[in-house]
Amino acid sequence: MPIMKSSTALTALLLAATSVPTIANAQSTGLEDMVGARAGQAEAELQRRGYVNTGGQQGDDRSYTNWWNAARRQCVTIATMNGRYNSIQPTTAPDCRQSASTRPNPNYQGQPASRPRPGYEPDPGYGQPPYRPGGNQPGYPGGGLVVDGRNVDLGLVCFGDGSKTGIASGTTWTWNRDRDRYEYGTYNTTRTEVFDASLMVQTWDGGGRIRLPRSLIPPINSRGNSGWWDLYDMSVSPDVIRATYRLNGLNKPRIVIDRRSGRITVQGTASYGFRGTCDMIGHEPRRF
Repeated sequence: MPIMKSSTALTALLLAATSVPTIANAQSTGLEDMVGARAGQAEAELQRRGYVNTGGQQGDDRSYTNWWNAARRQCVTIATMNGRYNSIQPTTAPDCRQSASTRPNPNYQGQPASRPRPGYEPDPGYGQPPYRPGGNQPGYPGGGLVVDGRNVDLGLVCFGDGSKTGIASGTTWTWNRDRDRYEYGTYNTTRTEVFDASLMVQTWDGGGRIRLPRSLIPPINSRGNSGWWDLYDMSVSPDVIRATYRLNGLNKPRIVIDRRSGRITVQGTASYGFRGTCDMIGHEPRRF
């Protein structure tokens, strides 16, 4: 299933632009004017602005491609529908095959290049203004984020190490009793895989959701909603946030977020888990 889908209002807000432990700030991708551009002709313009295609995936009604800008240290996911760029969303570095510790460059001073008119003028119906913190825009009334009619109280981007059970193959000598001899062959075994990962968390009154990276989504899963899984059994105190999500029928990982240190722990069945540090989306001089 495609898991790189992301809501327009959400990921524009959920982008960490500074390194731990400072607070994350939204950063422009320099591509805001290209929503609605014709896909085939716009690729040259993306490359001219310093972006490199790092792969993608076909969805049900649209395709998704990830583009990396080394100067900005910025990854974006572009959704293409009916031959045009339907949305351009900032996302975390691992989606572009970069380390989870990579953060957007806060000192980037380059300006978006003006795009040539011939070839791919955007459809005005696709136009979306870039996010400006505090702006009274759709999805951000009074500057606050609203998702599906719910006011988001807390938005986090978390970076760290994920783990899960994987399959390893190898070769070895084994004894064949029937043939009364040693034979050289292959074998498969399970092992714990550890990898860089990043995830996103949103909470609101009475609930929340978590966006998982591809590496933490097993082949058999509950599919979520555009890459997001609802949080259940939410418990919020001044110091700790606790919740669970239903990855599948057998695995319901538990989430613990320490609001003082910013540390997050996700623990599921077997070796499934994640440990990292979260940045809060906003400008308050505290962790969260």
